[in-house]
Amino acid sequence: MTKLDMLIDVIGNHKVVIQTHNYPDPDAMAAAFGLQYLLKQRNISADIIYFGSLDKVTLKLMTEELHIQTINAVDYKGSEEDYVINIDGQKNNTNFSDLIGHEIACIDHHPWVSDYEYAFKDHRIVGSCSTIIMDYFTENNIEIPTDVATALLYAIKVDTQNFTRGVKEEDISAFSKLNPLADQALILRLESNELEIDDLRAYGAAIRNLHAKEGIGFVHIPFDCPDRLIAMVSSFIMSLDCIDISVVYANRNGGLKFSIRSEISDLKAGDLVHLALEGIGDGGGHAMMAGGVVFPEMMPELGDKVDAVIRRRFLKALKEIRKKV
Repeated sequence: MTKLDMLIDVIGNHKVVIQTHNYPDPDAMAAAFGLQYLLKQRNISADIIYFGSLDKVTLKLMTEELHIQTINAVDYKGSEEDYVINIDGQKNNTNFSDLIGHEIACIDHHPWVSDYEYAFKDHRIVGSCSTIIMDYFTENNIEIPTDVATALLYAIKVDTQNFTRGVKEEDISAFSKLNPLADQALILRLESNELEIDDLRAYGAAIRNLHAKEGIGFVHIPFDCPDRLIAMVSSFIMSLDCIDISVVYANRNGGLKFSIRSEISDLKAGDLVHLALEGIGDGGGHAMMAGGVVFPEMMPELGDKVDAVIRRRFLKALKEIRKKV
């Protein structure tokens, strides 16, 4: 049996929905779109559900141009009997809110941190979750329509940062198969519309509030902003020649939301944020990129000098990790 066959076997006759991580990015959306198409070929209808919003201009353009139909979780009328497929993330992670229904399957490429037992799990450490979905098309000899190919190809490019971050041979193989099938004109439009005018506020905050110490660039964005923008600012800070690690965080619902980047080969960003936020929040991710949160109820633990405490925690975590290397 192929992976798709195994998934179909688990689904049975239940109603199924595909849930992306909160505030989905192009990879989560493309992987969900591709899986939705695959299930349709097996006569299974599945809605794409997400929490948060589609807050990146390119993601909005992508969903509109490729006619990707989605439902915000606040508008979803499901039941406890529904089967849920988690994609590009895992149940109980900080960026995966609980959706009504029974989570029976997970397809993900991030480091495994969940203690939840799925009936079906396809976990592979590759650059993009869309690469896994592309493999489903290949191993089942299912023809890929132009809209799906375009979504998957764009997602792979974005999630691997044009094949410079976390890329594996599987990502390159998927790209070579998708490239002649995708709408290259649309991909060029997507790549040319990365920023919105409001995004400049976050970049301005980064320039004003940057604090660099021991190769770490700390930036506190003093207002709520989308996850993708926090991540973009984190990558922006990494372009400075004196910065090896970026720690960017923004106010979020009474707490803090983090994006971490690392260029140090023997220091994993996921380990750093997990250790630094231990006791006040949670975090994790890849070797080069990770995310985290400080829970709202734990903010009083940081006192009046939040930024100073955050810096001390990350610098201490950095030293502890280096001792073990």
